Amino acid sequence: MIFLWAFLIGGAICVIGQLLMDVCKLTPAHTMSTLVVSGAVLAGFGLYEPLVDFAGAGATVPITSFGNSLVQGAMEEADQVGLIGIITGIFEITSAGISAAIIFGFIAALVFKPKG
Repeated sequence: MIFLWAFLIGGAICVIGQLLMDVCKLTPAHTMSTLVVSGAVLAGFGLYEPLVDFAGAGATVPITSFGNSLVQGAMEEADQVGLIGIITGIFEITSAGISAAIIFGFIAALVFKPKG
């Protein structure tokens, strides 16, 4: 049952993204930004963590989880350090994902012939 809910919730998030591009005619960059911001807003209201508890990877794999991570990192560090913790928490929590994207993107550019 866990896999079914992960599939349904993750698929629903992807369907929302596809509808934003097809119906609303948003570019992929606008769609990605919208999904990240929506994940951050849901996390700010405390609604994303229950979704993660319910759907597991269906809620942690899509890009909305990045917005959730940004807010969670900012809130944790703000509680510990104060106002400056908002900025440092964002980078502390998401640095591994951002670093991996840069490194693997660089490796892919070396291995494959990029277009353009």
